[in-house]
Amino acid sequence: MRSSDPPVDLELVKLRRALHAGAELSDEEEATAAQVEEFLRRYQPDELLTGLGGHGLAAVFGGAAPGPTVMFRAELDALPIDEGRALDHAAIREGVSHKCGHDGHMSMLAGLAPLLQRERPLTGRVVLLFQPAEETGRGALRVLGDERFAALAPDWIFALHNLPGYPLGQLVLRRGVFAATSKGLVVELNGTSAHAAEPHLARSPALAMAQLIEALATLPQNAVALHSAAKVTTVYARLGDVAFGTTPGKATVMATLRAYHDSVMQELSRRCVHLIAGLGATWGVETEAFWTEAFPATDNADEAIDLLEEVAGALGIERVWMEHPAPFSEDFGHLTALHRGALFGLGAGEAHPALHHPDYDFPDELLGVGTRLMWALLQRLLGDGG
Repeated sequence: MRSSDPPVDLELVKLRRALHAGAELSDEEEATAAQVEEFLRRYQPDELLTGLGGHGLAAVFGGAAPGPTVMFRAELDALPIDEGRALDHAAIREGVSHKCGHDGHMSMLAGLAPLLQRERPLTGRVVLLFQPAEETGRGALRVLGDERFAALAPDWIFALHNLPGYPLGQLVLRRGVFAATSKGLVVELNGTSAHAAEPHLARSPALAMAQLIEALATLPQNAVALHSAAKVTTVYARLGDVAFGTTPGKATVMATLRAYHDSVMQELSRRCVHLIAGLGATWGVETEAFWTEAFPATDNADEAIDLLEEVAGALGIERVWMEHPAPFSEDFGHLTALHRGALFGLGAGEAHPALHHPDYDFPDELLGVGTRLMWALLQRLLGDGG
């Protein structure tokens, strides 16, 4: 592959803003996938898989000779968050918007398609993967479970995430764990109701619920070693109904568990189950606990990080190393657990609104940087046989 200029930014800006306006939630990304498919077909990939693991797509561009498969992944889904600022390209669906920057990630990845149409790799092949349902942690596993993915199995896999708080365009790297493992805990507490004047005739979960919320907040202190890190955050709690004449008989508590290492998450989870059972027995209520939206830790391969550092240096892109893993989670960890690769960050601006904030909007100035970096990686890996 020869060095080429990045695609015209205006084309990617137009795509990004159209994707932003049409934002869709996890598992509902049908129109988003159709927009991406329409864009990709213009550049004639050798193969374009649709409906991959849900609404996912994979565009395959083959090289002139055998060689490794390099895959890049972007995410299709948006978040259940209202737009917090007036935008010309504001989301058309109320309560749904791209507040994590997936519209920008998709557009940067799609920017490789016109380059690949004009200049195929000398060896191997390139796969542009647009994955559904990243925000719920279900998408990567479903893509891996799609029988068609086996034929795409990459030798290298990369993904990027924009990171507010870092200078615009700065490459953010880390060896080992880049993003935390997390999962959701749902606890149902079931007793029996009675008249509010006769609480002694009820089995109210009120005190069990109160003690559970307090115990979950302090659990990491007793369950995790000093050199490790973990958090348990209660995100939802409900007791009974709006009925002043009734002693409640049901309660629900939801929490997010977060750690940097899967082994710490396993111990934290075990302690939660033990705690919940104990509180149920103490207060005479039935308990049911189940897990949802599980994300593994995203572990970067040293060889992939070495390549990113080398390529960024050649491009004159400033690099910074994260001292600790990012506290957020990414289901890309399911992919790096099976395939050599890395998740890396690109600074979105030091004063840029935070991810998942209502005022967040992906900075269009970053589009060309991401595409140029991925293009340079392809040149490095497939230009001379990898």
